[in-house]
Amino acid sequence: MSSKLDNIFNSVIENSLFNEKQVLQANYNPDNISHRDSQIEQIASILAPVLRGEKASNLFLYGKTGTGKTLSVQYVSEEILKRAKDMGIEIRIEYLNCKLKKVADTEYRILAALIHKLGGEVAATGLPTGKVYDKFVDLIENKKQLIILIFDEIDQAVKKISDNFLYSLTRLNAELTKSQISLIGISNDVTFLENIDPRVRSSLGEEEIIFPPYNAPQLLDILHERCKRAFKKGVLEEGVLQKCAAFAAREHGDARRALDLLRVAGELAERDGSKLITENYIDSANKKIEKDKILAIIESEPTQFQNVLYSILQLTKERDKNNLGSFFTGDVYDSYQKVCLEGKSEVLTQRRVSDIIAEIDMLGLINARVISKGRHGRTREIKLSIPSNLLIKAEAILKESLNL
Repeated sequence: MSSKLDNIFNSVIENSLFNEKQVLQANYNPDNISHRDSQIEQIASILAPVLRGEKASNLFLYGKTGTGKTLSVQYVSEEILKRAKDMGIEIRIEYLNCKLKKVADTEYRILAALIHKLGGEVAATGLPTGKVYDKFVDLIENKKQLIILIFDEIDQAVKKISDNFLYSLTRLNAELTKSQISLIGISNDVTFLENIDPRVRSSLGEEEIIFPPYNAPQLLDILHERCKRAFKKGVLEEGVLQKCAAFAAREHGDARRALDLLRVAGELAERDGSKLITENYIDSANKKIEKDKILAIIESEPTQFQNVLYSILQLTKERDKNNLGSFFTGDVYDSYQKVCLEGKSEVLTQRRVSDIIAEIDMLGLINARVISKGRHGRTREIKLSIPSNLLIKAEAILKESLNL
């Protein structure tokens, strides 16, 4: 066995297809952000007043996943910080990813994370939220400074908790004497602001920028630019980049998806000992990413979403085992109540659970077909759409998240 492992390790070391694999990773910040000049200039114009010592307007960036929102705002932020340092102006720009578990799932944890980023300390739990706000204000009021807080995937935090924390943060400026706060929200949901409290919207959505999806030629430009550094010369078969761009253009113009496809295809080719990344490896990479995406969705969604999905999964197992056939919205709600009781979760109304079922259907994890029951109204016939080879992993993720 040892000699076999040595052969595997030697093959990967000696036959690497990559020069700099990190340029294909999601966390890589390129020197040049292609096809986003207009959006970058808009962001810079809105944030530029901080260089005069003035508070910038609050800003919202919208667009599908992989359309350059985070890259663009981080690029402008770095340029502002460089200029501020040269000018001797005190500016803090802090970034928080609201999709991370145990960071943005309660108002308390969001504040604790911000306090930590600003150099302070607060207990992980145990204090009243009002006290944590006081700690946050004391921390930023210790000197004259302008603070920009960037909340990436802000819609996820609002989905998990509420929009109250946004309202509280926007109202803080009225209490501050030395410092001022500007907020930047980044969302994949273009309807996000339409669904929050009107008070929050009026105080928050001062400026908005839309990031349109990349088209196939634009994605091809991005891939060509990254490949110059990512791969060794001559390892890409003709047509591979075009196929990546076409796949990603079909997936809402997601550049991240295109780069992931290329990286995973390269990894699969290396494992096979191939000297060439062919179009077949793009097909294999696409299948692998689809599986990983389903599990990532299941793991990252809020507790009540997971409760409903776990209920559907359990109903599917029971029905299949006993050859009982279809089940409906009411069956899911009965199962959901039992799951909540076991996991000590709050039980939502049947109407809210019905809304969550619609969300799960929209994500493609189930197929919910509306059927008429005559004078008894309408219901939805529900079928699980998660591939059978992922069911064990999906169930394990849900059990761990829900403490079942």
